[in-house]
Amino acid sequence: MADLRLADLIATLSQVTDLAAATDLGMAQPPEAAVRSCLLATGLARRMNIDERDVSDIYYTTLLWHAGCTAYAHETASLLGGDDIAIRAGGATVDFTSRREALRFFLLELDKDARPLERARTVYAAVRMGPSFNTAMARSNCEAAVHIADRLDMGTPVRRGLGQIYERWDGKGNPHKLARDDIALPARFAHLANQAEIFHRLGGADLAIETTRDRSAAGLDPSITDAFLRHGRELLAEIDAADAMVAVIDAEPRPHHYVPDAHLDEVARAFADMVDLKSPFTHGHSTGVSRLASEAARACGLPEAEVVNIRRAGLLHDLGRVGIPNGILDKAGLLTSSEWERVRLHPYHSERILSRSPVLEALASLVGMHHERLDGSGYYRQCPATMIPLSARVLAAANMYQAMTQQRPYRPAHSPDSAATLLIAEAEQGRLAPEAAEAVLRVTGHTGVRPKHTRPHGLTDREVEVLRLLAHGESTREIGEALFISAKTADHHVQHIYTKIGVSTRAGAAMFAMQRDLVQTHPA
Repeated sequence: MADLRLADLIATLSQVTDLAAATDLGMAQPPEAAVRSCLLATGLARRMNIDERDVSDIYYTTLLWHAGCTAYAHETASLLGGDDIAIRAGGATVDFTSRREALRFFLLELDKDARPLERARTVYAAVRMGPSFNTAMARSNCEAAVHIADRLDMGTPVRRGLGQIYERWDGKGNPHKLARDDIALPARFAHLANQAEIFHRLGGADLAIETTRDRSAAGLDPSITDAFLRHGRELLAEIDAADAMVAVIDAEPRPHHYVPDAHLDEVARAFADMVDLKSPFTHGHSTGVSRLASEAARACGLPEAEVVNIRRAGLLHDLGRVGIPNGILDKAGLLTSSEWERVRLHPYHSERILSRSPVLEALASLVGMHHERLDGSGYYRQCPATMIPLSARVLAAANMYQAMTQQRPYRPAHSPDSAATLLIAEAEQGRLAPEAAEAVLRVTGHTGVRPKHTRPHGLTDREVEVLRLLAHGESTREIGEALFISAKTADHHVQHIYTKIGVSTRAGAAMFAMQRDLVQTHPA
């Protein structure tokens, strides 16, 4: 595979964050919000004769603006009614420093489909938490976005900009209350571009211009706003007339950034971890599927080029899962028919995202089949056996085994032996391919012994145990109960872990753990 333009890869995978902001997947939410914002910020910077080196930082900062959007999804859903996606989408238009706007959102939009008593509790919780919730969310999302940028080898200005996603020109933002020129230039351009893109989508150029004018010198840099007021209509018209996915690649400042084929797996894994971060129950899932599927594919005698595709498909197979609210992903009970429909469509969205890239489209069909079954009972296509190639059969078996050995909200994790028994039963009942199931079982070995890890950053075995529980979303009290230590001792461990690995949030700890294979993906 030839080296890939980094812009192409990020533009393609930015659709994951667009999906995470779509409140209703059936309402044709635009799949290109991130690339449209990028085009707007980049075009505006060039109209202002900004140096091209700074334009490059603006370009990548805006394109990666929502890379941390999954970091606080679990907490948002737990605290504010279950639908983190609706909350994020609705809140994107609200100026929460305005008490009137914030209260209107809480009273009219927050958890509006819930029963009256449930909704009253949610609104009360939102009002009570107020600034503390906004600060915690900002810190988590920024930390996760910076982590992704670091794994993509982005420069310091981009990482700095992504750490300031929620800052404001007037100093009322989060988490650091930065103001004016203390906010990185790429962040200031991205702030305006994202706001303008949202309101242009809602009400056209007139609403975009009116809103940015109203927010100038408050949330937005007035000099950048003035430039938008002069050039905004023209830029928005150009973006509307273009194929945004093509235009954003053409707009990348020189020198272009390339991803060597050998580094593509790490880039894919960074986005896989971003997706798996959304729920504590899926931490490390995609990496586990990728490893297991590629080993099983090799055991089946598939050509090495196909093994590589299967490995990468394993990393990217669940991209569409970000379009499922955490109230569904983390639900302990049975799903309703409408909830199940959202789950059933996630392979479709994964496939559509990858199909937009000239390089990654080779993985799209394989990724879209990871829940298909030989008897036609799978989803989303309900393909018969004749339409399911061996590579997809292997990926499906690996995905099932990996999922079974991880805890889910509605069941504990299966032991490797129990998972093997269930996998064999699926093959015997005609749903999984016997050769694929046998390959997965052969490479797992059924010993139930977890390989020993070297402990990075000087973590002790006990700190790794605490880190796993912390990443899963357990409180210090719950960590203490699980490990038979006091909550105070658990908190002491947590603070030591944060210091050692250089993070300050659960999301940051979870990203660290997933990157280094420290999440417990198989029971010990």
